[in-house]
Amino acid sequence: MTVAGAGGRDLRALFSTNDGGITAESAFVNRQLQWTVVADLLTERIRVLAAPGFDVGDFEGPRDNVVVFHGVGGIGKTTLSRAIEATLAGERRPEQWGAPIWPAGRRVLPVRIDLARSAGADFERVVLAIRLALAELGTPFPAFDLALRRYWEHNHPGEPLEEYLRRGGLGRFGEALPRQMESAAAEVAQALLPLPGVGAAVGAAGSLVRALRERRQAVRALADCTRLADLLDAEPDLDALSFYPHLLAWELERLPQEKRVLPVVLLDTFEDVGDRTRRDFERLLQRVVWLMPNAAFVVSGRSRLDWADPGLAGQLDYAGPGCWPGLADPGASPVRGPAYTGTGRQVLVGDFSSEDCDGYLVRRLTVDGRPLIGEQLRTVIAGRSHGLPLYLDLAVMRFLEIRRSGREPEPDHFDADFPALVARTLSDLTEPERHVLRAVSLLDAFDLDLASRAAGLIHQAAALRLVERPFVREDPFGIWPYHLHGLIRSTIRSADDHTDDRWSPTDWHAAALRAFTELGAQHAAGAPHDRRLLVGCLRQGLRLARDHRLDLDWLAIAAWRYVADLVWEPLAPPPTGASAATEQTGEDLVTPADALVELLSALARRQHEHRERTAERLTAVTTAHLLPPDLTEMAVYYLAKAQRDLGRTSESAAGMRQVADGGGPLAPDARRGLAHLARRAGDFPTALDMARTLGWEGRHHRVEGDVLWPHGDVAAAAAAYAAGRDEAERHSVAGERAIHQAHRAFALAFTDPAAADHELDLAAQLLAGLDLRATTMTTRIAALIRDAGTRGDDVTDRAEILRTEIDVAGLSATQLPDLELALAFHHAVRNDHEQVDAAIERLRQCTTGGDQAYYVDLACFMADCPTDPAGPSARARWIDGENATRQRWRGLTNNRRARHVGP
Repeated sequence: MTVAGAGGRDLRALFSTNDGGITAESAFVNRQLQWTVVADLLTERIRVLAAPGFDVGDFEGPRDNVVVFHGVGGIGKTTLSRAIEATLAGERRPEQWGAPIWPAGRRVLPVRIDLARSAGADFERVVLAIRLALAELGTPFPAFDLALRRYWEHNHPGEPLEEYLRRGGLGRFGEALPRQMESAAAEVAQALLPLPGVGAAVGAAGSLVRALRERRQAVRALADCTRLADLLDAEPDLDALSFYPHLLAWELERLPQEKRVLPVVLLDTFEDVGDRTRRDFERLLQRVVWLMPNAAFVVSGRSRLDWADPGLAGQLDYAGPGCWPGLADPGASPVRGPAYTGTGRQVLVGDFSSEDCDGYLVRRLTVDGRPLIGEQLRTVIAGRSHGLPLYLDLAVMRFLEIRRSGREPEPDHFDADFPALVARTLSDLTEPERHVLRAVSLLDAFDLDLASRAAGLIHQAAALRLVERPFVREDPFGIWPYHLHGLIRSTIRSADDHTDDRWSPTDWHAAALRAFTELGAQHAAGAPHDRRLLVGCLRQGLRLARDHRLDLDWLAIAAWRYVADLVWEPLAPPPTGASAATEQTGEDLVTPADALVELLSALARRQHEHRERTAERLTAVTTAHLLPPDLTEMAVYYLAKAQRDLGRTSESAAGMRQVADGGGPLAPDARRGLAHLARRAGDFPTALDMARTLGWEGRHHRVEGDVLWPHGDVAAAAAAYAAGRDEAERHSVAGERAIHQAHRAFALAFTDPAAADHELDLAAQLLAGLDLRATTMTTRIAALIRDAGTRGDDVTDRAEILRTEIDVAGLSATQLPDLELALAFHHAVRNDHEQVDAAIERLRQCTTGGDQAYYVDLACFMADCPTDPAGPSARARWIDGENATRQRWRGLTNNRRARHVGP
């Protein structure tokens, strides 16, 4: 949810329009989960500090006083940090967060420090900011103040601290801190040497150090701080300053109970602290966190803190999971994405939900309490944002810019990316990391090898660093585990890039070729039956080849492997260019890659499109003449299959003969297609003779079964289908195995409902994960046959639904006769002559072209009624004569009727 006003007035928006009626608010989106993490941290720290065993001087125990919010640039980390600060300070808070409730004993004191380079942050300012926040307590911290004074006089001679604080704008306590430091120095000086002019001596620290080491009564209040003498004795440089926070921690624990606080230090923009090779500033900051276990630290930056990595020992003082258990790498982490929140104290600030995006835009600009940005436009902007707040912010400014020009903002005005997103994403990356980022923006997903080789790098170091960035999401179960945040990827690819090392079109093409080559190598090295790898390589390779006009190369081999299994996972990448808004036509096919994308897309989509549409797409491919001969034959063969399903027998036969005569990989399938056409025409002897010559490549058992069951010899047909299923199993062809099993269930459904039930269960298992629509419909028709003769309207109602689905799919020529025959069997078993006659009439209508006209005879055989000697079905050539076939079907009907009691 979004809270208007949580961030105050949006000054940029207010100064971008002359319309005084517009109310511009810095909308804040509810980050309830992140607030809960902070609240839990503070509650836990207060309880730990109240425990009897807590010791601020324990330098060996683990630390759990820090939480990290990390995420891509523009995700709202700074806004979150400011909201936490305002909430803890009691100034304002998002209503959804609720009032914070802490255990009794300490109040919370927030101090927010922006570490951005633009803010001029340095380590001195960090230490001073923490001390200044404590100044509001109105009490000196003598141990720390004396050490700080010595440091200041040594490193800033002649520069009053008060003037430095005033010039740097470090808080409203800039005058109080110097006074408290002077008070602490004066008190110690008076206790040691009650003589005029000893302040400088105390500043030199010699007398105080001696007194502390001798544990004199005069300084007993400080003598218990066992590390103070060592710190005052050390060279007062920046390194020594980083240990002074221990003095603050020690003195915080000595405050009266009513003044005790839990400092909450919010370190924002942590990515500007340094990088993996320059950790000097980070090392100093880590000491502060370690030496102040009675303070809580909320870090926000683009990357996780890697302090729990034991390999950083030597670069950082405290490294490894034993030091920072809450920051340890979760190992087998959940899939990273918008819902991922990390584990322990490392929390990913995820994308906005669509509801949050809309709420943000609703409240960001208003007129008289109503949203200025309309609902349709909000939907477009939210969809393009991928949940990234920075995109929403930039879209709001573009909205105002368009209004200033006198135009009405429309959805098309936001069909573009913002170069600012590129700048924000690239700002803290090294040059090799930027090369890897650009290269992987070409890919849907990648691994370290693919990323490095696409970028043209020999080593993986840059890729290793990049995948740790929050805009890289991880799916450990994917073929390639990493992918870019959707908006970052589209922006890198399409927005203007004004960086010094930007890529030219030639650079992009070279990277695409390198990525394409590596995908081909991974495809070749994969296991022969690794379907996931095959489909993954095809999906990415097709996009690269199409968008960058690459040669087909290994894609041709992969295409044949894809087709062989008859699984038909969706493959085609989204359309681009002129074809993006319109359907693909032959004119849109310019390169072989275009044609192959369209071919494989048509084959996969034919399970979901009308066969007429499939025929149109495949015709466009064949007439474009862009594919090599073998892939052209693939298009011709599947076009012939689509034409057969549409009842265009002569066109189908011509295509099948062309492929069969070509002798290519699909020649056996084409010969099977010709056998099917002979069987559909009722020429059973020819079809059976052809089946015996097809072998496994031509799926001889399936053709044999398709010939035998219309003769009523369902047992022999089921045996043929079982043999074909087992043969497909041996050859590891999942689709063919499922087709044979579905046909076996169809055949057995006529004779043995119980056996058919078992066979249908197996068919469902084998079809799981496959996309074979016609075969799935075959199993549903088989289920109707299994239930033939049952009472009620269940069979006819289911048949009516299936009839509609068959028509929508464009499979009427092949599937509708099977459905009507199933209904004829049902009514014949029930001895319902009127319904049998109606089924026979429907069969005549759907076989008027001559294909499968013998189905009319089969229905007559079931009902024991005469056939039409002059009808189209009279052309059927039965293997052992019409009488034998009639007797077998009549026997099947009588046997089923005997299973049922009553009509």
